[in-house]
Amino acid sequence: MSHPKPLLIGASARIYYPGSAGHPATGVWSKTLHYLEQGVAHWLLGGGAVPVMVPAVDAESIVQRSEIDLADYAEALDGLVLQGGNDVAPESYGETPLHPEWHGDRVRDRYERDLIQAFVDAGKPVFGICRGLQLLNVHFGGTLFQDIETQRPEAAQHRMLGRYEHHHHAVEFVPGTHLAALFPGLARITTNSIHHQGIKQLAPDFVVEARCADDGLVEAIRWRGPSFVAGVQWHPEFHEPGHPHTVDDRVLLQDFLAAARAAQAGRQQA
Repeated sequence: MSHPKPLLIGASARIYYPGSAGHPATGVWSKTLHYLEQGVAHWLLGGGAVPVMVPAVDAESIVQRSEIDLADYAEALDGLVLQGGNDVAPESYGETPLHPEWHGDRVRDRYERDLIQAFVDAGKPVFGICRGLQLLNVHFGGTLFQDIETQRPEAAQHRMLGRYEHHHHAVEFVPGTHLAALFPGLARITTNSIHHQGIKQLAPDFVVEARCADDGLVEAIRWRGPSFVAGVQWHPEFHEPGHPHTVDDRVLLQDFLAAARAAQAGRQQA
């Protein structure tokens, strides 16, 4: 009995640039690195999907576009996950950095926005993690707080240096949303929190699906458009099943992969 082929899920690349603080400017650190964080790879593999990292290329990249462009990846793959990582550049949403260290990564922004559009145009699902949620909001016309602590000083602590994914807070689902339906009987969960930026103005045609229970900042969004586009501010790939405090949110992955299978089936019937 033959088994169906596993889904091929694209993952946007994180980018390391030579000369970044904390690394010697020798050996592999003298090169631009496009990489897939292991937790994201294992998260997708745990759902029975095959992760495929999409290299970051645009007109200003060290690696230039070739004959194969991002639309070819969208055609070949079944869905897209946007990894976390560097800040979104304020210029990407019409602002200038309030501090030099918040300059973000415009090269990655352009590459990932092209990638988002290619998958949306192909009718294939897109799921954003942390920075990925923020970039989805920016791509569709929203804005961000460059630094929550500075611009929303009354807010809860959303990042604790030295704790990384071990810093947690409560998240509340918005009743009646798709996300709330994935967690029947749960109005509030506990998630990790590893970000200093967040959604300021929500993009048009998006709905908020979850907020931080302590300050109301947006923690999950979903597009009202014709295909699956959604994101969460936390990192589900870092949540361990059976953890005594954080939610088991593998249902997020299964929901995303179900959308990928549905899109795949629709193309096969066309």
